[in-house]
Amino acid sequence: MNIPYGKQYIDDEDIAEVVTVLKSDFLTTGPAVKNFEQAVADYTGARFAAAVSNGTAALHAACYAAGIGPGDEVITTPVTFAASANCVLYCGGKPVFADIKKDTYNIDPEDIRRKITSRTKAIIAVHYAGQPCEMDDIHKIANEHNLLVIEDAAHALGADYKGKKIGTVSDMSTFSFHPVKHITTGEGGMITTDDKELYQKLLLFRSHGITRDEAFMSENEGGWYYQQLTLGYNYRITDIQCALGISQMKKLDQFVARRRKLAQRYEDELNKIDGITCPLQKEGCTSSWHLYVIQTPKGRRREIYNKLRAAGIQVNVHYIPVYKHPYYQKHGYDSVCCPQAEELYENIISLPLYYSLQDEQQEYVIQTLKKII
Repeated sequence: MNIPYGKQYIDDEDIAEVVTVLKSDFLTTGPAVKNFEQAVADYTGARFAAAVSNGTAALHAACYAAGIGPGDEVITTPVTFAASANCVLYCGGKPVFADIKKDTYNIDPEDIRRKITSRTKAIIAVHYAGQPCEMDDIHKIANEHNLLVIEDAAHALGADYKGKKIGTVSDMSTFSFHPVKHITTGEGGMITTDDKELYQKLLLFRSHGITRDEAFMSENEGGWYYQQLTLGYNYRITDIQCALGISQMKKLDQFVARRRKLAQRYEDELNKIDGITCPLQKEGCTSSWHLYVIQTPKGRRREIYNKLRAAGIQVNVHYIPVYKHPYYQKHGYDSVCCPQAEELYENIISLPLYYSLQDEQQEYVIQTLKKII
């Protein structure tokens, strides 16, 4: 048996939609892009959505639109994929790491407060594993210090925070459509916002900083004319990818519902095992369960990981604290310490969780884990 920790689900309807685009006049920068953006905006409740080539590009674009530059500090969590901090470096800013809360594994608002300086410009709150951060507390702090809030919602498409879909709670929210996420476009990303000015900056940034919109150009020499207004990137997504994304969005609720059912099964069974700690869902938040992360008995993570892998269960670990990577250690982060994040990292394992995970496969994971423990 071989059970991955995550994988995409593609059906015949998805394939048919992609084939339709392949036979059409537009393979990129065509109508499917706008339609996909509208589908995500409608789902989340956001006014605007800008599709880009991947989730990292979405974070980079959000930092650019937020005006992050040299000398600026942005506070984020170390328990995340490196892109959540790298995006700040891309803009010349400095990531500052605040510790996590022991119960939710999300960034601790009180440590955010402690890390704020006169150079702090924004907060990137990462909804780890699909569990929304404590956004009311984070917004309160942001408002006190005039900071922008970006939500890294790569794990959280379909999650709810106090009755609102993640994607319209803060200044900007970024999403990823990598194959292990809730829906996939192969690679792809999205930024949602209610702010028209931020949206316009995002559109410029993803396409070389170039516009054909007369409202923004200094002159117009004719129908062929365009101007580069800023230094942007080629972060465009294709119609081929967006056709897949549109089709996948139609199934998002059933994807999330299945993940929640699987997560509940894990909780019901694994809470019976001494030494295993299951993730906690905060009141008022409904996780979309991108990952199911358990804590193993102290000192046994490597043994349990290796035995599960040997049994054909491709568990993973999410994540090494970002500042522990050699690049960060060489660039001024060697003295950083977030005790809760480091303690969590020593014990965590991500169990298989995806839409097409069969009940008997999950039962095999549970029973194998019970035998090992």
